[in-house]
Parts: sequence; structure tokens; C-alpha cells
Amino acid sequence: MRPPAFLIVLASILSAWAPARQATAQASVGWIEIEGALADKPSPFGWLMGEPEPTLLDVVAGIDAAADRDDVDALLLRLREPALTMTQVEEMARAVARVRDAGKPVHLFTEIYGPAELALGAACDEVILQEGGAVSFPGLHVEEMFLADTLAWLGLKMDYVQIGKYKGAEEQLGRSAPSEAWDENISQLLDSLYDAMRAPILAGRGLTERRLDRAMQEAFFASGRRAIDAGLIDAEVDRLDLPAHLEHAYGGAITYRSNLLPDGRSGPGADALANPFAIFQLLASEPDTGPTRPTIAVLDIDGPIVDGESQPAGLLGGASVGSLTIREALKRIEDEPLIKGVVVRINSPGGSAIASESIWLGLRRVAEAKPVWVSVGSMAASGGYYIAVGGEKIYLCPSSIVGSIGVVGGKLVMGGAYQKLSVNVVPRDRGPAAGLMSTLEPWTDSQRELIRERMTETYDLFVSRVQAGRPGIDIDKTAEGRLFAGQRAIEMGLADEIGGLDDAIRDLAARAGLAEGAYDVMHYPGPKSIQELIEQSLGGFGLSAPGARGDRGGGLDLAVAAMRELVGPRAWPGLRDAMAALWTLRTEPVTLTAPRVLLRR
Repeated sequence: MRPPAFLIVLASILSAWAPARQATAQASVGWIEIEGALADKPSPFGWLMGEPEPTLLDVVAGIDAAADRDDVDALLLRLREPALTMTQVEEMARAVARVRDAGKPVHLFTEIYGPAELALGAACDEVILQEGGAVSFPGLHVEEMFLADTLAWLGLKMDYVQIGKYKGAEEQLGRSAPSEAWDENISQLLDSLYDAMRAPILAGRGLTERRLDRAMQEAFFASGRRAIDAGLIDAEVDRLDLPAHLEHAYGGAITYRSNLLPDGRSGPGADALANPFAIFQLLASEPDTGPTRPTIAVLDIDGPIVDGESQPAGLLGGASVGSLTIREALKRIEDEPLIKGVVVRINSPGGSAIASESIWLGLRRVAEAKPVWVSVGSMAASGGYYIAVGGEKIYLCPSSIVGSIGVVGGKLVMGGAYQKLSVNVVPRDRGPAAGLMSTLEPWTDSQRELIRERMTETYDLFVSRVQAGRPGIDIDKTAEGRLFAGQRAIEMGLADEIGGLDDAIRDLAARAGLAEGAYDVMHYPGPKSIQELIEQSLGGFGLSAPGARGDRGGGLDLAVAAMRELVGPRAWPGLRDAMAALWTLRTEPVTLTAPRVLLRR
């Protein structure tokens, strides 16, 4: 079995860097390289290619391996063009602390430091910048778009009804400026996120509030020397001199250990695809998805929540979470005796009310036989939080966003646009409510009352689910669309504990009586077969909704690519998921989503 390509490259780099070694190395430094974004779950193609990209859990496990292994004296984390979220960094920082608690120094090296990288660096012993690199830590900047005037100019209007005055559904597309309620909601949320951004820097770098204020003023875009003087980093070193820098720190030659990440390869590898006969074997093969010993299942809820099957990519390139797919996975989890507990990992702004309720029901069925806990990544809002309260215990990170207990209903009214374009539309209805979702006219008073009645029923059900899952919660102070982050969410009763996915898994395993190292972790829904992957690839180019079928024009592809480039790799996933969640309004008049587009910089 050949080693992963990045390890081959790494070995060649290290051999080029390293001078002639002494017979006995004085220190052994573990090396973990993280490139680009980290996924929470394995790629569906990973079992096929044999060289899966490391996940967040893999990286955390690798960091923990550095703490546990006797042949590792220190750890170097190397970031290459990182696109890490703040919550991922917070999870990694907890693992870094365990390495330092084991008496082993941790070094961090990259070319450009932003807020997330600095937060990770604050957990380390030494923060090293590539010579000539830059540090940028100006603060938290959010741009909210209010498009009512733009839509009116185009002859369009969003006709919204929302339950919960803080929900903010009508703000984006129905107003020209924020309402007082939304301004209050978003302002307190940003205060929490800003405090969570500063806290690790204050604690890890030993800075006072005043000195950090000065450092941020200096480091809106700072050189290495300015960042060192500001107390944000420790050293500026060219990457080719990094081995010498570490050797100087440890007093002699160093042995590098680059095998810390778990080896999850089990597939045939890319080379097998070059063999035409092997391809036919692959078409008939199935991924290995069954546990072979006691297991903790991780159920991934990653993306907007929709009815039907999950799709790997939709209109905007993001995956969707289908209720049917999740219920099938929950049935497998329920029926498998080797699975001793479930951690539901949620990164979702919400979506379909019907799908959210279906998944909640499935979780409660499993919970009758096995413990169900929840780990929140960046967000579990609206329908995402609906699912979260189906678990017994909720973990989240300091920057995780939860809440948005409210309901949205609406449609896009296009009658004005049709007139501008001289398009004559003749509606033909059969049935008393057939034209309810017509795009020609806003709702009448009676139609609006009907929608509000159904939405109130959904809201009451949502609140009852929250009260059942979070006994003692004060709905008057937490519902109606309010958003909370991290520690504030715990104080308000929406979550239980600060911790990452690995913490939830480890604690649940202990609860189930499983000794460390005596159980496996498996993600659900599991990887798909070759035939399923091909079918999804051919059918996943929808235009009308995430995962819908049809042809997608090159112009739309270019527009999506341009939007992704404009907002950047960190902001794009949130923008993509929020916009995809809004698409559910085209087919469902009532949804559980957080329909906000916030560009955080």
C-alpha cells in the first residue's frame, strides 16, 4: 500500500531541508500539515480513491497522538492556505492544550495569519510567520444586504410572514434597513462572537484588553516585525530555515514524525482506476460500511435541510441534507447492535419544517434504545436547532451559533417584473387554495391569515420540541428567532457544555462503558457505492433547487464561481447554505430556516 502523496512530498521536503543527521537525534518533532479547508465528514469518494483527505476528527486525533506517543517530543503544525472556521480552530486548540499538558511544546507555522490562525496560535508555544508574510487581525466586520429596493427596481417583491419578531426573515429581501428587533438580535450575537474571537488571544498571548486593542489597530495588515512587537506572533522565519530554527531551539539535530494522522485508507487507490479491468470490478464493489466492534456513530447533518434524499451538490455547489437519507441512516444505527451511541454533528442553517420534524422523530426513536448526543459545529439554527433538541446533551464551541426558534413563510412576487418585460400571464386555478403560491400577486388578507395559522401551528410544535428536549428553558427569553453563541447559549439553556466533536464522542463512549481505544467511530450516512455515485453525479446539476434535475447553464456556473471568488473561501459556505435554505420557500410556504446572508470578514 503506497503512502499518501502528501507524505511523499513531505518526506522529500524534509530530506531536502535536513542537514546530515547525528547518529542519535536529540528531539523528535511531530509534523501535521493542514491544507485548505477541513471537512467534518469523510468524502463519499474516499473509500474509492484510497487516499482520503484528512477530516477535522483526523487532525484532532493526530494532535492527540503527539500527546500520547513516547517517540514525539514536540509538535509542528504547518498550515498551507488555510480556510479553517473559527469553531474548527477552537476544537483543534483544545487538542493542542492536551499536547502542552503532556509537557510537549507546540509550534505553528504559516504564511498569513488571520483571526482563526491567530486563535490557534494562541494555544501554541510558538507562533512562526513565513518571512515576508503578513498578519491581519482588524476585528469582526459584518456586511448585511437589504435588497427590497433592488427587488422593487426589478419589479419583484418578497411577500413574507414570520413567527418570531427577532427571526429576521423579512429583513434581507423585504426591507431597506434593519428593524429594531433584528438590530438588537444581531448586535448581541456579534458581541458574543467578538468576545469569543478575542478570548483565546487574551489568554494565550498574555495580553491585556488595552494592549490587544492596540495590537488590533496595528495589525489590520501587519508585517512580521510589527506583529511581533504587538505581541501577536513570536518569530519570522523563512520556511527553508525552519528546520534550523527548530534545531536551534532543541539544541541539535531533529527527527521528524509525519505519521501522526490516522490511516483511514481502505480503497483500491487511484492507480487501480488506470486498469480498465479493475474498473469493472469497482463497479460491482461496495464500500465497507458495517461496524466490526463496538462503535460510536456520528450522524452528519451538514447543510440545508430538505425533504427527500440528500444531495452532494445543488444550485450553489453545497450539499443538502435529505430527511429520507437521514431516516434510513438512523434505522441502520438503531438496528446495529454494535453501535452503542450516536453523536449528531450539526452544521446547518435549517430548512424544511417537515424534514426537520421527520429527523427529530427518527432521533427520538433511536434514543429509546441508545444515547443520542449532539455536537454543533459552526451553526445549528432554526431547523438545525430543531434537530439538536432531539439529543440528550448538546456540545458547542465558543463561536458556535444556535437558536433561531421561529418560522418563516413567504413567496417571491414577480408580477411587476412580468409587466416590465411585457410578459402577459394568465392564471388558471382549480380549487379554493390553488393559487396560494402564485408568483403574480401578493397574498390576500385571507390567504395571509391561512399561512399565519399554519405557521403558528408549526411554531407551537417547534417550541414544544424545544421544551421537551431542554427542560427548564425560558422560551420567552430564547425563542422568537433569537440567536445565541457559545457560552451565552449555555447560560440561556440552549446547550450544555463547551466542547468539540471529539469531546462529545469521547464522553459518550465513556458513558456507554467503552474504554479508550476499544471502540471505532463511523460516520452516517455512509459512503455510497460506485453506481450510486455515478447516478448522483449525473443527476446533481439542478437549477430549480438543491439536487433538482435538469441542465445548469454555463452562465449560472460562472455567476456562482464569481460569487464564491468575491466573498472568499471562509465566507462562501455560510452564504451558500443560507441562499440554498431560502430556495425551500419556492416549494414550501412554511420553513424553519435562518434566512440571513452575513458576510463576516
